[in-house]
Amino acid sequence: MPVEEDTIFFHHDFEKMVELMEEVHKACPEITRLYNLTEPSVEGRNLMVLEITENPGLHIPGKPEFKYVGNMHGNEVVGKEMLLYLMVAMCEEYKKNSPLAKFIVSQTRVHILPSMNPDGWQAAFKEMKEKGDAGWLTGRSNANDVDLNRNFPDLNAKIYENERKHKGRNNHLVKVDKAIAMDKSLQPETRAVMRWLARIGFVLSANLHGGDLVANYPYDETRSGKSQEYTACPDDHTFVYLAKSYAYFHGTMADPNRPPCDKGGESKPITNGGSWYSVAKGMQDYNYLNTNCFEITLELGCNKFPHGSELESLWMDNAAALFNYILQVHIGVKGFVKALDGTPIANAEIKVINLASGLPIDHDILSLEDGDYYRLLGDGYYNITVHAHGFHNATRCIRVTNSIHVGSEDFAPAPQVDFALTPKDKPTPDDMEATETCNDLWIEIQQETQLDDRDLLVSVLSYLEPGTKWSVVSGELSTVKLYYFLAQALRRLQPEQMREVLHLLPHAFQEQLEMVIAATMQDK
Repeated sequence: MPVEEDTIFFHHDFEKMVELMEEVHKACPEITRLYNLTEPSVEGRNLMVLEITENPGLHIPGKPEFKYVGNMHGNEVVGKEMLLYLMVAMCEEYKKNSPLAKFIVSQTRVHILPSMNPDGWQAAFKEMKEKGDAGWLTGRSNANDVDLNRNFPDLNAKIYENERKHKGRNNHLVKVDKAIAMDKSLQPETRAVMRWLARIGFVLSANLHGGDLVANYPYDETRSGKSQEYTACPDDHTFVYLAKSYAYFHGTMADPNRPPCDKGGESKPITNGGSWYSVAKGMQDYNYLNTNCFEITLELGCNKFPHGSELESLWMDNAAALFNYILQVHIGVKGFVKALDGTPIANAEIKVINLASGLPIDHDILSLEDGDYYRLLGDGYYNITVHAHGFHNATRCIRVTNSIHVGSEDFAPAPQVDFALTPKDKPTPDDMEATETCNDLWIEIQQETQLDDRDLLVSVLSYLEPGTKWSVVSGELSTVKLYYFLAQALRRLQPEQMREVLHLLPHAFQEQLEMVIAATMQDK
């Protein structure tokens, strides 16, 4: 694999990678910063990150944090090269006054870790030079022969248990320092990334892999323990949107006529992780369950270690998608949570209800140190309520319509919705304006969406019993039977939990459901 000195399109070893990152920093010093994670790899190679933003080195309240991670599996090398080329492109486009690059740099703090597993890359590269090809698994793991994407704390088991019991946290499930102290199997690369995620309030991320061509989204680990089963997380709607935002801007990922990587498989542009194959202790689900960060996994090609001559073509396939995915950190809504006197409130819980179904999105995020929050949401109508210790709750209702993408005439950050919380030692505030907005949006929903009973039944059943694929089995059941199964599911709840669910449902729907519940009580 020759190194062409007049091009960047070749496989960069560790030294060449560091050299290129330093060159980008020197070319654009005002918008870049180089730093290392807290621990090097097993063999002592630094996990180097390039930050790209105005005022690098600082978190600016109101500016969301984004990251790309490449080469977690050392022999899956395309992602590493794409991220190196992205650094160069961002610098060059910024210097050309490109509106896209200018917007990203001014409104986003981007962090790029091109190689999380430089030791594995070196092992794969060595075999490639010696044999002309790298084995399917050579260099996949780190130098301790540990697969880093099976090395994070298994938080899926914890969240699934909380779901079954209808209690417990739905976010930030473990303290990082405690988890690291308790689990001696965690690798230095894993520990370094865990501390990185705890230190910076990332909002959106992608983890770049190879061996297939698809955008994969949570959950990766199935609820049932089956090897393959669609396993939706509470933000399934938003994650589908995010996965498509990469796949459909990629040169070939969404091409229905492209041949699949696996001759007996399919060529789908996006996939739910559990539906593809179950992965426990992966980085993608860890991001979602222990931080505010939404992460997807991008498989960037059938060949894990392609010839250097293919890299320029691969860049052309991925360039627009890489830029477009960064823009998606600006979907949904953002804002500040403060006390009436303007003091920022950190760790306030941002809770969301889907107004169309009346059901909560059972995954909260937390406000950051400066009171800023960033809630990624797909298109729809939402009720957002902020809970903070010592303060009365505050609620706003919004309609989210996302339109930011590469090729847009105008780029804009997410709409800002701020919350000023009243201390509990003062009377509960009467926010008539917020109530009127929620009522107006509910009328708009009724006019535009018109959810029928079956849609709502399936949504509620999926929320109460996520282990059953209600969207599939509902096709074989009558509406009356679906009401019956919902009544049975509600009877298994505690009375207070049942009242909470019923309170969220439309009045006419409640009346019909109460009749079915009454009938089932008589049958019992």
